[in-house]
Amino acid sequence: MRAISDYIKMALAVLMVLAATIFCAMRLLKIQVVDSDSYTKREVVTNKYTQKIPSTRGQIVDAKGLTIIGNNVSYAVFIDEKNFPTDVAEGNRVLLRLTEILQEAGVEWNDSLPLTRTQPYLFDEEVSERTISSMKRRIGVNAYATAQNCIDVLIKDYEISSEYTPEQQRIIAGLRYSMLDDDFSISNRFEVAKQLPKQTVSLLSELSMQLSGIVIVQQADRVVEIGDVIPHEIGTVGPIFEENAAEYLDKGYDLNAIVGISGIEKAMESELQGKEGVRTITFEDGVPVSDEVTEEMVAGHTVMLTVNSEFQRGLQGILEGFIKDFHKINKKGEIISSKVKSGAIVVLDAKTGAVLGEATAPTYNLMDYSEMYDVLLEAPDNPLFNRATQGLYRPGSTFKTITATAGLNEGVVNGQTSYQCKQTYFYIDTKFGCTGKHDYISISRAIMVSCNAYFYDLSRNLTIDNITKYAALYGIGQNTGIETRDSAGYMASPEKYRELGLPWTVGQVLQAGIGNGETMVTPLQLANVACTIANEGVRYEPYLVDSIWDYNMENCISKTQPTVAQTIDLNYRYVYHYIEEGMIMASTNNMPDEYSLQNLGYSVAIKTGTPQWESRVQDSVFIGYAPAHDPKIAFAGIIEGGEYSKYMIRSILKLYEEVYGMH
Repeated sequence: MRAISDYIKMALAVLMVLAATIFCAMRLLKIQVVDSDSYTKREVVTNKYTQKIPSTRGQIVDAKGLTIIGNNVSYAVFIDEKNFPTDVAEGNRVLLRLTEILQEAGVEWNDSLPLTRTQPYLFDEEVSERTISSMKRRIGVNAYATAQNCIDVLIKDYEISSEYTPEQQRIIAGLRYSMLDDDFSISNRFEVAKQLPKQTVSLLSELSMQLSGIVIVQQADRVVEIGDVIPHEIGTVGPIFEENAAEYLDKGYDLNAIVGISGIEKAMESELQGKEGVRTITFEDGVPVSDEVTEEMVAGHTVMLTVNSEFQRGLQGILEGFIKDFHKINKKGEIISSKVKSGAIVVLDAKTGAVLGEATAPTYNLMDYSEMYDVLLEAPDNPLFNRATQGLYRPGSTFKTITATAGLNEGVVNGQTSYQCKQTYFYIDTKFGCTGKHDYISISRAIMVSCNAYFYDLSRNLTIDNITKYAALYGIGQNTGIETRDSAGYMASPEKYRELGLPWTVGQVLQAGIGNGETMVTPLQLANVACTIANEGVRYEPYLVDSIWDYNMENCISKTQPTVAQTIDLNYRYVYHYIEEGMIMASTNNMPDEYSLQNLGYSVAIKTGTPQWESRVQDSVFIGYAPAHDPKIAFAGIIEGGEYSKYMIRSILKLYEEVYGMH
């Protein structure tokens, strides 16, 4: 019986073990099969990071499509955190090896650490105290820390080995700080150096397995293809300045973006900039599993200008040639030395207001701008100054066309009204002079011979209120509307004189009516006065941008339409008939054969002036348009401290014929 009992006990034990085994097997099966998805989901951690792909900036081309500003393909080296060593010592080794390669190739790398490169370490004298203070805060030292203290902290924080030389330690510390300063992260790669030689690109590519995290990126660098065509208006690009950072951040820019700083580059920034792309990198449990472009980069638009490079170069040559060859002649007919060095010419399309050319002297070549900026800044007569749109000058007798418009349109005079010119003109207790004794003279001939006495009488009868009213209708004292901005100038008036701290007397009305006194205009405004006369009172906004294209100029996106800024409502249909008649007669007056405007096959309408200047005696000014009866171009020019600027007009017209054709 005892043997049977022991047998039963053994059987029960086996059954219990078997039951436990089956239970465990079933539990394991549930874990492996039923719950496998939930266990996997709990363990895998997915993170996504994005990097911006810089857009290619649009080109700037002339009216014929010739590239003025374009882009060159170059290569830059970046550090990408995705593959950069997490081991600090290994990362330092990679940085040092990279700089050795760059140094051998003569390539500068990005080092924003504001300390000298060699011992004894000092703070860089060329950076501001604000930059140094910012650096101290970033690395966590107090405000009184020395340059050596800063280096020591960086060496400690980034575990820079004492086996490296002091020069090598400084290189690694500089790069580590620059990465910190640039907010280096998965989403923000750090640019180490750009414009790499091809040999360096090849070497870095070969060593890519040894230099973890180092990537070569193809870039489009801004390049000046034509530097002598309206450089002041083309402008420049550069980094975002601190004072403008908030504005650009609101527009979605990265703070390391390159933007337009001046000229067309700035005015057309929204068209030229393009749209950045987006690269998305996905990590699972810290391991990169995908890297793809989720938003394609869109290149900026190409901006086509209204200016033809051939015409612009010719116009600049006319201005510089006149200045070079100009000589003063004294009363004995003897040539005396000339100090004339500066001037400007502006030519507009008379039917639209489009800028066909802007010459200013002295000038510069945009190719030299970055390397010679300091030299240009200190050069005599300021070649960086755009006299065509920023220079302010008295209009002199060219203003008589505006006074004539006021007189005729307000009914103060008509085409037959005459005033007597005795050469000397008395007004209250003041004596004024005229260039000749013209006896009784009407308005067209008064424009032709530029009779001061006639316009003194007309100005007195008009009053300053009407003179300033019509000056405003012509755009005097206002910005023209050109994309790159210009000086507004101002018109002589009692209010302006008070603002300038000058006394206003009744005699100032007479001076205002002939373009003297405190009236200041730009050559662009004067060209627009001529354009307004050519269009019988319709004033256009001058413009430099002809059209906007896609980057490769395959499709035109938009074309600039002429904009009417002001229309002078005419009370009498004959107003511009008499003004134009006087200007045509002026074109036949006192011109040597080589400068004559009478044998061109069409008539020309002009008005000249010699406004007085205390500092340089006088300037020489002209305005005009041609052909007089079907205007195609309007123009204005000024020579500072010279005479006979009208002698350039024939050359301007012949140049236009050669490039565009007049008929």
